[in-house]
Amino acid sequence: MSDPKDREEPQTDGPTAPESAETAQPADAAAAAPADGETPWAEGDQPAAEGEAAGPEARIGELEAEVADLKDRLLRAVADAENTRKRAERDKQDASKYAMTSFARDILSVGDNMRRAIDTLSDDDRASAPEPIRNLIEGVEMTEREFLSVMERHGVKAINPHGEKFDPNLHQAMFEAPDPSKPAGTVLEVVATGYVIGDRLLRPAMVGVSKGGPAAAPEAVATDADTTDAADAPDENSGDQDKPSPGSTIDTKA
Repeated sequence: MSDPKDREEPQTDGPTAPESAETAQPADAAAAAPADGETPWAEGDQPAAEGEAAGPEARIGELEAEVADLKDRLLRAVADAENTRKRAERDKQDASKYAMTSFARDILSVGDNMRRAIDTLSDDDRASAPEPIRNLIEGVEMTEREFLSVMERHGVKAINPHGEKFDPNLHQAMFEAPDPSKPAGTVLEVVATGYVIGDRLLRPAMVGVSKGGPAAAPEAVATDADTTDAADAPDENSGDQDKPSPGSTIDTKA
């Protein structure tokens, strides 16, 4: 029979347990340990990424460029909004001022007909006409004055340039007539009254313009003899006779 002591497993002494614990290392500790030649880092400290390798100055430059770009876009958007507001305000004013342009141009013929009716009778004819006819003419004149007043309240003003200088921007010449008593280009007769609405021309005034006119006064031309006499004349205010008098011509050909 075998000895029971031989079947018993050998007992491990107490002092050998710590040695086995020191030899056993966890896998995480082995993986976390830096390799030979590498610099260890503290807990929570990670190596810099490739995009951050250039340092914080590059990142600051990128942010400043982005801020400048956004500021430029903001200023452009504000300027566009302001221009749009001004354009809308101007369109609104023009719409209110020139809305009746077509209507005013069409109704001008009414004023022309009233003026023609008034001009059919001369002063002598009106004086010799019966009282009902004179009253009728006065009524037409009152209607014309009221018509012009209403048109003026709505920004339409009449142009009656009789005796004024011809202006191609406001007048349309229908004929020319010789008149030596008037300067050339003077409006002698207004065939049809012109009108403006606001600062725009609604209809030019149909006018007759003078042709010719008084000649301009000729300017005095100094002759060579007068120039020579002026150069030879001594100066009374100074004793130097060689000095030329004021207004004389100095000969530079000598």
